Amino acid sequence: MKRPHDHTTRLLLFAVLLLCADSMASESASVLNLSNPTLSQLEQHAEAIDSELDQLAHYSLRSGVGAIGYRSDVYQEAEHTVWIEIQLEADTAIDQIVLVPSIWRDTKAGFKADGFPLEFRIIAGTTQDAEGTVLASFDKDSNILPRIAPLLIPCATTASWVRVEASVLSPRQFDGKYNLELSEIMIFNGATNVALHRPVTTSSIITKVRGARKKGYLVDGFTPFLMDAGRGEGTVAFLGVTSIDAQPSITIDLEDSYPLDRIQLHAIDFNDTVPQATPAGYGLPNRLRIEGALQADFFDARTLTEYHRKSIYDVGPILAQGFPATECRYVRITALEPYVFEEDNQEQDQARMGFAEIELFSGDNNVADGKTATTHLLDGTGRSLTALTDGNNLYGQILPIRQWVEELARRHDLENERPLVTTELNRRYAHQKTMLQIFIWLTVLLVVGIGFIILIERTRQIRKISRIKERFAADLHDELGANLHTIGLLSDLSKELIHSPDKLAKLLDRIRIFTQRSGTAARYCTNMLEAKGICEDLVEEMNRSSRRLLSDLDYDIEFSGEALFKDLKPRVRIDIFLFFKECLINILRHSGATQVSIRLVATTKDICLTITDNGHGIDSGQDQVPASSRRRARLLRARVTAEHPKQGGTRIRLTVQPKKFRIL
Repeated sequence: MKRPHDHTTRLLLFAVLLLCADSMASESASVLNLSNPTLSQLEQHAEAIDSELDQLAHYSLRSGVGAIGYRSDVYQEAEHTVWIEIQLEADTAIDQIVLVPSIWRDTKAGFKADGFPLEFRIIAGTTQDAEGTVLASFDKDSNILPRIAPLLIPCATTASWVRVEASVLSPRQFDGKYNLELSEIMIFNGATNVALHRPVTTSSIITKVRGARKKGYLVDGFTPFLMDAGRGEGTVAFLGVTSIDAQPSITIDLEDSYPLDRIQLHAIDFNDTVPQATPAGYGLPNRLRIEGALQADFFDARTLTEYHRKSIYDVGPILAQGFPATECRYVRITALEPYVFEEDNQEQDQARMGFAEIELFSGDNNVADGKTATTHLLDGTGRSLTALTDGNNLYGQILPIRQWVEELARRHDLENERPLVTTELNRRYAHQKTMLQIFIWLTVLLVVGIGFIILIERTRQIRKISRIKERFAADLHDELGANLHTIGLLSDLSKELIHSPDKLAKLLDRIRIFTQRSGTAARYCTNMLEAKGICEDLVEEMNRSSRRLLSDLDYDIEFSGEALFKDLKPRVRIDIFLFFKECLINILRHSGATQVSIRLVATTKDICLTITDNGHGIDSGQDQVPASSRRRARLLRARVTAEHPKQGGTRIRLTVQPKKFRIL
């Protein structure tokens, strides 16, 4: 027997499975396919990106006037082969090539690379290899644009020349014509830029070579960026004042001798105002001599390199100069022509000299870091000389050039990846929100469904109890009604024969017999549904009852579809039998009939029981179907009708559809 809460349990299980199906599928996909990160992995990745971005150098663009880089000839179509070749000093081991784009200020999209090639390749060769080897190639599907950051090209080779060969150009922003533009090309061997100030040849034949775009500017060490490391404490640059005709100097004691091969002078940072208050290269002498010595009095001084500013394009944030390795302990930087600011010269005879930082390299190491600096013929005007070797500029820590451009390139990659992660996170969050809404609605439906099921079960129980009561009453009426009626009649007769002991004793015996029959009938009604063998053969039971009840009448009984009777539920067979028996008792009690016809026909659709008698019929003023018969038909959920045949009498017809589907 199914318990009442079975339906509730099934609904609960279905709801739980439905709610878990999507999450189980997602987790399974994440476990089986590690390339599809989970939500927590995406959130951790977004946090890692943000954390790394906080530690990377920033895009801080230069302002004012300066060298832009190189621009090739201009073409009407994109498909043109244009190349740039840099000659190294000798066959040199190289491990990275950096292309720094020229930058254009777009009025709508902001800063973007201008003239950066869409398809190009990097070729390198040695003095013995004129053809060279392709180190890397890029096309439109490489997704390197849009960008303003340097493009890093890892390599591990030996070369005496490196060529950038473009085959598909991009339109420049100015007029939409096609050309190749780059701001700087760096070629690294470790931390050293071996392309610095090396000879450059190009495929373009440019007749007018002037202004901010020259091929030599590709290797001058100047980029469109200021060194803004995004970390460390910034310090104010040293700036000294001297007379115009003086040759002031700054000396650094390295405390030990080193083979120096490179110097980097960081210009004074005044780009923190908009517009900037002073021109680029403020405080940088027009001519410089850098000398090295092993003795403090520079008796053994050797000139390491010189610098001569020939135009406003020869200055930049970082002035880098390489020279043959020279053993030095002391380095002196002398201003052969100090910087004169026009605004100062209008009022007094003054010149200036200053730097944000002085870096002296022995190989990849800045050996001047933290060393002591002194000046000659230079008034510091309150600025500290320690700023020259403290490793900081106005924006914070000064990074090695290679590390700096690598961080800018890494920032570009992360800033392009972060929106993709954010989009995927937002999609996942939206999916979660949708699933939460579905969960809420399913929860509401589940609660309503449980309430509905409880209501249905309660209604079913109430109806079941009502049917049990009704059935018990009907069974008692059908089985005990006649006996009790007889007992009542015999009791009335016994009162009249109270003075006739012999006759009274017979009546009392008969009352005793009917009383025993009534008890037996009551037990029969109580156990009817549970008892085995009751109405298992409906035809036999109806034949037996007909012979017993209609023995004094002329009757005939006919059955059709007997094989289907055994497929009926026991309750249905019992109810049909009791209805049949009730009709026979009513005929005997009320109709005065002498003939009875019984037909029971079973089909796959329904069961029809027809009982016809030739009695005096039912009064038209009353309900044609007796109440007891209607009650039994209701228990069967059957349809019962009563009619008067033309030849007289009454015909009762019961139609049962035992397989009809019902909710309650």
